[in-house]
Amino acid sequence: MKVLVLGSGGYHPSERRHTPCILIPEPGVMLDAGTGLFRAAPHLRGSHLDIFLTHAHLDHVIGLTYLWSTLHVKRLERIRVHALAEVLRAVDEHLFAAAIFPARPPLEMCPLPEVVELPNSGTLRHFALEHPGGSIGFRLDWPGRSLAYVTDTTASADATYWKHIRGVDLLLHECYLPDSQVEFARKTGHSVVTPVAELARRAEVGRLILLHVNPLDTSDDPVGLDAARAIFPATTLAEDGMEIPV
Repeated sequence: MKVLVLGSGGYHPSERRHTPCILIPEPGVMLDAGTGLFRAAPHLRGSHLDIFLTHAHLDHVIGLTYLWSTLHVKRLERIRVHALAEVLRAVDEHLFAAAIFPARPPLEMCPLPEVVELPNSGTLRHFALEHPGGSIGFRLDWPGRSLAYVTDTTASADATYWKHIRGVDLLLHECYLPDSQVEFARKTGHSVVTPVAELARRAEVGRLILLHVNPLDTSDDPVGLDAARAIFPATTLAEDGMEIPV
């Protein structure tokens, strides 16, 4: 099984990164629907797509309006969007408001239960995160493999969600800014690099992939990888198009 990074940035697209969209092609699972969603069609294997939204901020949901292009080139019998009820309501009432985007794609809106059954004997669970307006993270487990996706929150080594990600093979975690911009990160509800690495170490995850990167910094190292690797050596910065085996 592999994880495909369709969008590794945050807030708005840049010349290097689109906004959050993670695809797991084999089970037909997508985590968030940012601007990177336009890249999904060639990688979809089956006829079903299940999209799980962390929250309703535009950089995480705007790609839902791109699904007509996906359907133009890939036949899908079913597209389901899973999220907390208030997130589904916001998407339905605002993103697909008649004055903004009246041609709503054929989506099934599915409120998230505590546990979602996934193909290949998998499960998905969600947990609360601290972020302005609210957000949630996801943990996905299959026999012999697991991953967690955490974005739009302010990390710390003792963050309450650490127990939900404990022991996963792969942690995809936001890292918007380097340590030097910690105050701005806190104001906007985002993370800097050292606390993310400390959290990964405490949770004893297998690998750490940093994403939801500041779009204004298009350099090769916008977050300070050396600082992360000094704490948690198995750290990598996500790039659009990256394929990660799990």
